[in-house]
Amino acid sequence: MFTFPNALPQEGRTGEDMPAADATSQEDAKLDPDARAIWALKQDVARRNGGPIVVRRSDRDLFQARQGKLLFYLCPNNHRDTALQAWRVFIQEIRTCSGKHRHAGGLTIFVLEGRGYTVVDGQRWDWKKGDLVLLPMKVGGVEHQHFNLGPPETPAVWIAMINMAVHDYLASDLEQIENSPDYKG
Repeated sequence: MFTFPNALPQEGRTGEDMPAADATSQEDAKLDPDARAIWALKQDVARRNGGPIVVRRSDRDLFQARQGKLLFYLCPNNHRDTALQAWRVFIQEIRTCSGKHRHAGGLTIFVLEGRGYTVVDGQRWDWKKGDLVLLPMKVGGVEHQHFNLGPPETPAVWIAMINMAVHDYLASDLEQIENSPDYKG
């Protein structure tokens, strides 16, 4: 199984003891910033070519967060070993309601189970199993919150997909306005 290497420390060497910029070993890459960049690029190529192609739910943990119960399938911050790093993909379970928050938008939500609604900038949008919810991109962010219309013991479940290149381009941030009532942190 592929293991993503830790960041390489900077040795601060200069002059004759620096390797060529096409560093082929981790030891060479410690010596020169350009060699470190090339080494990291080679590691990314190795991860893309050899990282897991199938991400199993059993390999991920469901946890309670401010937004609700989340399970990240892909997340560049948490799961750096996968073949694809350009997306954040997660499942959310909503027992009553999610946290209310604001960010730049630009994500899709596919409803897997249940029915409910999302309030986007004060407007209610109902959804049910099989629907696709589109959170628009908006200057200043999109304030939104998700609600389950079923009983709390039968949560609404959806999967969200965020393209990280778009997220980064928009300098998207998350402003937490209210926590999910299920969050006890």
